[in-house]
Amino acid sequence: MTKLLNSLNENKSGIAIMIAASACTALGQLCWKLSAGEINLFLIGGLSLYFLGAVGMVIAFRFGSLSVLHPLLSLGYVFALFLGSMFLEEIITSKNYIGTALIIIGAVLIGGGDD
Repeated sequence: MTKLLNSLNENKSGIAIMIAASACTALGQLCWKLSAGEINLFLIGGLSLYFLGAVGMVIAFRFGSLSVLHPLLSLGYVFALFLGSMFLEEIITSKNYIGTALIIIGAVLIGGGDD
């Protein structure tokens, strides 16, 4: 447990930026979905958010270990699930909740510590 807390403390800036980057890419994908394949403000906004997320990832890697930060990109799936539910009225099933929990647990286990 101490190893995990030390890793979180050492990589906290990178972790915060990577989580924000994951949220940006998920929001960008939501905008792409809302664009319905047309060239409109949703598509342009989605591209902008996705680009912002990519830049955030590059910056995040300056503030932490690759092995700690990269698994956090999987949180984009979690954000996308809840964004789909909130804005597209997609149904979240019990399997979705289990998968979400596994993603979060996996991100913590894989990225939970520098050696």
